[in-house]
Amino acid sequence: MVVLRISKAHRRKYALICMCVVGFIMYRYLSMQAGGQRMSRKVGLSANSSQLTLEGEPFQLIGGSIHYFRVPRAYWRDRLMKMKACGINTLTTYVPWSLHQPERGLFIFHTQLDLEAYLNLAAELGLWVILRPGPYISSELDLGGLPSWLLRDSSMRLRTTYTGFTQAVNIYFDKLIPKLVPLQFKKGGPIIAVQVENEYGSYAKDGSYMLFIKEALQSRGINELLLTSDNHNTLRSGGVEGAIRSAKLQKVNQRDIQDLNAIQPNSPSIVTDYWTGWYDVWGDLHHVLPPEDMVSTVREILRRGMSINLYMFHGGSSFGFMSGALADPSYRGLVTSHDYDAPLSEAGDYTPKYHLLRDLFSRHNRGQSFPDMPALHYREVYESVIMYQHLSLWDALSFTEGPFKSPKPVNMENLPVNYGNGQSYGYTLYETTITSGGLLKSRDNVRDRALVFVDRIYIGLFKRQRVELAVPDGKGRRTLSLLVENCGRVHQGRDLDKQHKGLVGDIFLNNIPMRDFIIYSLDMKPSFIDSLYQAPWKSLPDTPSYPGFFMGRMFAYGYPSDTFVKLPGWAKGVIFINGLNLGRYWSIGPQQTLYLPGPFVNSGINQVIVFEEQEGDYQVHFEDTPDLGMAADIQ
Repeated sequence: MVVLRISKAHRRKYALICMCVVGFIMYRYLSMQAGGQRMSRKVGLSANSSQLTLEGEPFQLIGGSIHYFRVPRAYWRDRLMKMKACGINTLTTYVPWSLHQPERGLFIFHTQLDLEAYLNLAAELGLWVILRPGPYISSELDLGGLPSWLLRDSSMRLRTTYTGFTQAVNIYFDKLIPKLVPLQFKKGGPIIAVQVENEYGSYAKDGSYMLFIKEALQSRGINELLLTSDNHNTLRSGGVEGAIRSAKLQKVNQRDIQDLNAIQPNSPSIVTDYWTGWYDVWGDLHHVLPPEDMVSTVREILRRGMSINLYMFHGGSSFGFMSGALADPSYRGLVTSHDYDAPLSEAGDYTPKYHLLRDLFSRHNRGQSFPDMPALHYREVYESVIMYQHLSLWDALSFTEGPFKSPKPVNMENLPVNYGNGQSYGYTLYETTITSGGLLKSRDNVRDRALVFVDRIYIGLFKRQRVELAVPDGKGRRTLSLLVENCGRVHQGRDLDKQHKGLVGDIFLNNIPMRDFIIYSLDMKPSFIDSLYQAPWKSLPDTPSYPGFFMGRMFAYGYPSDTFVKLPGWAKGVIFINGLNLGRYWSIGPQQTLYLPGPFVNSGINQVIVFEEQEGDYQVHFEDTPDLGMAADIQ
């Protein structure tokens, strides 16, 4: 009884002691980071000797790139856990200005673009972070991740200290950087380094620009290690004092390493982009890098004691119209898939590269055990969707913003749409009146591809290499229509300032410039697609008109699963699932399927809309495996 009375009297005291003990244990646990050590977090990542150190301890960076904007938010944890299970200690990601600020004054940092949540998740899983905030990032994105509204300024000089550009950067950084400052290593966060711009050595139009970007970061509170990243032949021209230089490569060349060491002697050698594969362009083959070649190069880099980041570790998807393009040797747009032949596939599958890397990293770390590999997601082959309704392009025009009248053609970026920000992506329809037939010439003013109609009857195609077209004779006044598509602005090179889309100059009929246009903006934004549900859809006729929208229903029973969309018999267009732009498809390949993640699918009925330019078979099929086209080894 006495013991019982003492126990009751001290119950609160004992409970308090227990809470303190538990609190201390949690504190010690949360203080343990990726390296398994409690750190003071005063010095951070340092490059003052031939080896990187983290808080004074030797640190070999083994990183991997996963872009939050290319992975459904519901799958962020899955992809990062798979990264951690492979033996990666550092996550790298770009930050796309064009997505975070699609219009002047409009900033988006929530849902799919919640960067802070993504970085906090990385910290929770024990991953360090190297952040690449740009403003230019390349990353195979339209205009290299720069917002297209910058091009409304006819004097714009991107990636320079031109006032119109620096003012826009300052406004963007005023919103972005304060979100990142608390997530730095020295403040208890996961960010151990920040990259200054990207590949400026290959651009190098303004000797003051990199200093401006560095100071723009530091003046807003960035105080972790700064680095630059360039190809081996532009390392010298891409650097800035106060930032360590790092290299991008796919093969280890002794001379390249010597050049890097000569530029910054007694400094760590870092490969910030070891390309694990490559991107694909329409009309070409699917690029792959043999797993044995990849792991051999990674092994050599590690053997030399260098730090490495795998670009990409998981490529994801360039949903919607975010893909960039190549200009050299000729213009070609990038495909929707950003699989990149990476160690983790577009849909998050383990590949032979993943298993080889996991084994290599384990042996490199002297048999250190890694977390278990997460289970893969189930795949579903859904029943084919039968398109049962049709809406011609011409009947959809009343749901666009506009139309607008102009005596001369106006490019997409300068259209008076989207609250004065112009049109970024999609299609633009230009219509004018003709009174005769003859020879129609684009004089290379079509960016990038135009379907041409007379009185809404298709007569031919303009593209970069095809600049003349015969217009048939006819009587009276007729309507000439050009449906122009932005197939993607180039994401690299020295011509970023020249990436206007639509009609960028005059079109000539019999050498006379066309005048008095009516212009319709078809940016295919979710608001436009949603508005089409009120349009005068008709039952699918035997011979539907093109271009046109086709609607069908997809049924998902139970919990929705990942799948791959396949459109055999369709020519070229865009597919929307529940109003979400999944991306472009094109029969010329190489990509033949589009990845449809389970989180994009509703349990029950899903609305499927296909915008087809020229030809369709009225069914949408589903597969449980991807088809990225005929493969060719990277040379």
